[in-house]
Amino acid sequence: MKLKNTIKEYRQKKSLTQEELAFKVGVSRQTIISIERYRYKPSLELGMKISMSLEININSLFYLE
Repeated sequence: MKLKNTIKEYRQKKSLTQEELAFKVGVSRQTIISIERYRYKPSLELGMKISMSLEININSLFYLE
């Protein structure tokens, strides 16, 4: 199984750039890019920060495929 996410979809629905989301959660834009492209698996803490920033349940952002 592989960890997947829907961050890009929810980020775009909120009209946020990768840079804006990165600033909100305290990481670099490159980190957001890597997460969206499945190159980096975020920590639980970072996943929670992203879900809170996007105002969506963490279970809706991350799933196993």
